[in-house]
Amino acid sequence: KIPFSLTPLFLCLLISQVQGQTQTSKCDIQDHGSTLKVFHIFSQCSPFKPSKPMSWEESVLQLQAKDQTRMQYLSSLVAGRSVIPIASGRQIIQSPTYIVKAKIGTPPQTLLLALDTSNDAAWIPCTGCVGCSTSKPFAPAKSTTFKNVGCGSTQCKQVPNPTCGGSACAFNFTYGSSSIAASVVQDTLTLATDPIPNYTFGCVQKTTGSSAPPQGLLGLGRGPLSLLAQSQNLYRSTFSYCLPSFKSANFSGSLRLGPLSQPKRIRFTPLLRNPRRSSLYYVNLVAIKVGRRIVDIPPAALAFDPTTGAGTVFTRLVEPVYTAVRNEFRRRVGPKLTVTTLGGFDTCYNVPIVAPNITFMFSGLNVTLPPDNTLIHSTVGSTTCLAMAAAPDNVNSVLNVIANMQQQNHRVLFDVPNSRLGVAREVCT
Repeated sequence: KIPFSLTPLFLCLLISQVQGQTQTSKCDIQDHGSTLKVFHIFSQCSPFKPSKPMSWEESVLQLQAKDQTRMQYLSSLVAGRSVIPIASGRQIIQSPTYIVKAKIGTPPQTLLLALDTSNDAAWIPCTGCVGCSTSKPFAPAKSTTFKNVGCGSTQCKQVPNPTCGGSACAFNFTYGSSSIAASVVQDTLTLATDPIPNYTFGCVQKTTGSSAPPQGLLGLGRGPLSLLAQSQNLYRSTFSYCLPSFKSANFSGSLRLGPLSQPKRIRFTPLLRNPRRSSLYYVNLVAIKVGRRIVDIPPAALAFDPTTGAGTVFTRLVEPVYTAVRNEFRRRVGPKLTVTTLGGFDTCYNVPIVAPNITFMFSGLNVTLPPDNTLIHSTVGSTTCLAMAAAPDNVNSVLNVIANMQQQNHRVLFDVPNSRLGVAREVCT
């Protein structure tokens, strides 16, 4: 039995597609009230889908490589460095892969923004941006409610490393291999039918490198410039999402904002705060069960360390935790079956398998994941891999991450005022 202990779990909204799409998209679905449709960045509805198809193996290897750099980036955030990855110095390539429709300005301009619970401030490429790759930037000149934020404002002090050119506030930051320069501005942000006037965000003026996502980003963290903070009167710091499978090409997932539209029957676990990185989300992970057996994990591997926490595409566990889960998974699948590797995944099979459920046991809440949430399958051939891996050696050794593939087809509810997080099974693919 594993003693009660705390471990950091960061819930992020970035996931990448493992296989191509063949079904017809329903791209004209409208948002309603405070419920926004969520669709995959590589779906037919997205202008950011790959220009040419990749094989399944290429996709998985690419995602696995990006995951490791994303863990390094998010590790640097919780280690007390800047909200934006200024000090990491690594080639961090992020692929924000769940996006929603949002409207900026008056009259409104429709944009596609990536959702990210690891970030606070929104930032959006603007017209005239040098080096921006988006084909549809925000045009401030066409909005009657657009305005710059002054250097002496509270909002200017809340961005990382603010600078002043004349009287306007600006800031520079790095994003992977990209350098980005943005002005701090305000305009009306409309989500579904809810307008949020004077919303503060970064208007990107210049980028170098190729790491910056083209469509912009909407931060769902707990910091002062996040959506939660800037819409406190409207949404009461409460939201939930259901992420569709990467196999879905439609607007089938949803982001629900505000307490009124949330599910009534849902079990909760307490939210924790990290004093060194207070905008991220953490919960208690008590134990992990593979099939019906609770795996033997050293208590120290589940000890809460407030200097760590991150988010990735595939679940990353510290070495003792991953080894225990992996070994029990292999035993349940069949100890005589040949195990192969693929990139960073060391538990793959080239024959059909029957996989056990994996249950993450939180304080007051158990989340049982069926194989759809724990396995990746090749569309060509019969390769199947456990979609988990050990944390890279160069990332803090007490970093446990449960990622978005494991969250697909679940309703995840963030109730910040009551310091709790709820999870319930919900098929939204």
